[in-house]
Amino acid sequence: MSFRLEIFDGKGKSVLLLENLNGKETILAIKKRIAQKKLHLTVERQSLRTEAKGKNIPNEKTLEDLGLSASNAQLFIKDLGPQIAWKTVFLLEYAGPLFIYPLFYCRPSILYGSGAGTAEVKPAVYLALLAWSFHYAKRIFETLFIHRFSNSTMPLFNLFKNCGYYWGFAAFIAYFVNHPKYSDPILGSAQVYLGLGLFCIAEFGNLSIHILQRNLRPEGTRERKIPRPDGNPMSLLFDYVSCPNYTYEVLSWVGFTIMTQSLPTAVFTAAGFAQMTLWALGKHKNYKKEFPDYPKQRKAILPFVI
Repeated sequence: MSFRLEIFDGKGKSVLLLENLNGKETILAIKKRIAQKKLHLTVERQSLRTEAKGKNIPNEKTLEDLGLSASNAQLFIKDLGPQIAWKTVFLLEYAGPLFIYPLFYCRPSILYGSGAGTAEVKPAVYLALLAWSFHYAKRIFETLFIHRFSNSTMPLFNLFKNCGYYWGFAAFIAYFVNHPKYSDPILGSAQVYLGLGLFCIAEFGNLSIHILQRNLRPEGTRERKIPRPDGNPMSLLFDYVSCPNYTYEVLSWVGFTIMTQSLPTAVFTAAGFAQMTLWALGKHKNYKKEFPDYPKQRKAILPFVI
């Protein structure tokens, strides 16, 4: 059976007509055909839908899977705009904090005045530098060697948005924590080491979850499975929440906030928790929709609560 596929834009204007198709072509193959005829519409910029305002069709779906009429098949295309690789965005947004924070630790006179570089460095300040640097070095390591991205690109605008967020908060937090007039936490070294201990445990938990998630998805696929504990004690949080990586991430910054007793750090932790809660709720909803046997007792990010 020969398929005749017409592509429309969101306003219903015909963009392209593809003929002599057999119906077994995947959406990815259709995107490549479109890119050959419309050079500005690279594969990554295209989102194909069955309706003008419908949902994006996965690349692995075929025309036959969509149940389209062979003689009058129609799809709608949305131009997603300039794209950039997820890995590139992650590397840049994490590299900024890794290099910005130590600049403030050196207490340049242009920021803190003359003589600031010779002022005493409190143990909490030094440990905060180590913890901060470890966190973002770990993020870069995970981006390069652990994460498997279901999508290869994201809109270019996200680069500036994400970098602005991470780089801006890095400077905001570093300025106050490394200030020559920074004072010790109210409970002294006990509070510092309590916060540092929580930070280290949560960082290990976060890494453990990322490794488990990597092992769920074979390389080069978009396969999804229900994540479950894998024997690592840190993965037992999967019995209670859908996104324990976010739970551990928040706990890391709670520990950092306790250790530094810094208001900018608390603001960063609260902002991160709010954003990660939204992500977790979305993923939790998708899990329940995709898997009928998904564990009913799980919450999204906070056990028994959210």
